[in-house]
Amino acid sequence: MAEGIFRKATEGSDFEVSSAGVAAQSGSAASRDTVLVLKDQGIELEEFRSRMVDDEILEDAEAVFCMTEGHLEMLEMMHPKDEEKYHLACDFVEIDGKVGGDVPDPIGMGRRAYEETSKVLNEAVVGVVNFLESRSK
Repeated sequence: MAEGIFRKATEGSDFEVSSAGVAAQSGSAASRDTVLVLKDQGIELEEFRSRMVDDEILEDAEAVFCMTEGHLEMLEMMHPKDEEKYHLACDFVEIDGKVGGDVPDPIGMGRRAYEETSKVLNEAVVGVVNFLESRSK
């Protein structure tokens, strides 16, 4: 979901967007609820396939945005040499009075939870894009 929302937010820019997980099952498609929630926003994700984060992905990345503090900590343990690139997706925006909170995990929670996660990601991506644009100036 994050990859699709970020891609849409950066259309027409020079940013390259991809995603990987710290506990992803490589090759899995996006969940049905993810596809439906994103489709409502004009975002297509049918070709998406999950993958595990690895050294090559991290080496190519200028910045890495984690969904949760737990993901961030896991990434720091698994790949400490790139930790200066790691941020929480919500580090650059205040949501519900908090900066740097977790993006809620909707898995197994039904369509409404996916819609809430989408709402948080759409708010977070504004701050992420502003952060990236300020670094490229």
